[in-house]
Amino acid sequence: MSVSDPRQPLWLLPGFLCDDDLWRDQLTGLADIAACTVADLGHGDSIAALAQQVLDAAPPRFALAGFSFGGYVAQEIARQAPQRIAWLALLDTSFHADTPERIAQRRAANRSVSLPGEFRGMTERLLPSFIAAERLHDTALAQRINAMTLRQGREVFIRQNAMRREDGAAALRALTCPALVLCGRQDVLTPPALHQSMAALMPQARLVVVEDSGHMSPMEQPAAVTRALREWLAA
Repeated sequence: MSVSDPRQPLWLLPGFLCDDDLWRDQLTGLADIAACTVADLGHGDSIAALAQQVLDAAPPRFALAGFSFGGYVAQEIARQAPQRIAWLALLDTSFHADTPERIAQRRAANRSVSLPGEFRGMTERLLPSFIAAERLHDTALAQRINAMTLRQGREVFIRQNAMRREDGAAALRALTCPALVLCGRQDVLTPPALHQSMAALMPQARLVVVEDSGHMSPMEQPAAVTRALREWLAA
């Protein structure tokens, strides 16, 4: 963003194995009011390191939206430098720390994906956990999601999956900036009840539940997500 650009700087943090294409429609739909940058979260050895990378590249004050894995990075930014966040949006994510069981599952997944063979990305077997049932017939959407995960690849899978997710409750309670908490109605990975609990940590937060959407709300229901982000930035 140039000095004369009146638009709000907005950093968009993608999810696990996601890239710029996650935010494709939001980049277009917010271009008139926000100078958007999609962070590369594929390089780093911890969520704290990824948060520092964003802080090193971002302006002194900026709007921040984190989706899924990116939501944990956003909460780490809130922990490290809350004064730099002008607006915060958390989409289809969680604020809970990894349990021992979840850590064991992640380690098992990394062992499995490290075995010889082709990295297959988002397979048809996994897709029902990520998008709403009524969208499973959407071939174009499935291909976009799979292509995105294949671009990120095996190394990013292992790297991001090994990063421990920390509890974000204290960092969220300390924030006073305008906040948006959003998820798909059919999100089975991070369901609406979890987002209600997250929004309750921030009295100023607006909770939005997007109908006819699973976990991948920015891609499943782009117009609804863009509309919610526009209203959030206008707060």
